[in-house]
Amino acid sequence: MTVVACPTCGKKVEWTPANKYRPFCSERCKQIDLGAWAEEKYSIPGSAPTEAQDNPLDDQH
Repeated sequence: MTVVACPTCGKKVEWTPANKYRPFCSERCKQIDLGAWAEEKYSIPGSAPTEAQDNPLDDQH
C-alpha cells in the first residue's frame, strides 16, 4: 500500500481507491487547495506571451 502526504496539511494518507479525496486527506483539504488555485496563490510557470499572442484575433480578416 502506498502512503502519501496530504498536499495541504501533510497528514499521511493511503493512496487507495477507497480514499475518494486522494491525494488529500479530506474534503476540507481538497477545498482549501482549490481555493488557493482560485486566488492565484499557485501558478504554472511559463514564458511571457509575445505581442502576436496577446491578441490572436488581429490576424483574422
